[in-house]
Formats: sequence, C-alpha cells, structure tokens
Amino acid sequence: MQYENFGKFINNKRTALNPKRTLNGFAFDVGLEPATLSRIENCKQGIKLTDVAKIAKGFNMKASELISEYETV
Repeated sequence: MQYENFGKFINNKRTALNPKRTLNGFAFDVGLEPATLSRIENCKQGIKLTDVAKIAKGFNMKASELISEYETV
C-alpha cells in the first residue's frame, strides 16, 4: 500500500468532520505546527508515526484505526 496520498486523506477527513475548523486550529489542538500539518496535507512532507498518532487523536481514533481507514478508501 502506498501512502503518498495520506496527507490528502487527512485533509479530506479533517474538513469533512468539521468544515469550519481551520487547519491552524486543528494543528494547535493536536500539538503540531500549522506549517507542518499544511506540508503533510499537501503531500510536501512525509509523516512520522508520532504525528499520525497526534492527528488520529484529534479524530478520536487510534493511529492504527486511521491507517486502516485510509487503506480501505
């Protein structure tokens, strides 16, 4: 399974769950720099497993659940 579009998946999930929630707000809530989250969502930067866990927590999920959801899309 390739993860080159994982960032776009994160962006789509974030905006679908709460369209009014900004990237900056979500990044602050999960403990990431907004610039880092932006680069991840735009597939300009790889993503560390620790960042996957932070993002998943922002979606009230485990990292493994977020990855599994991506793999089924």
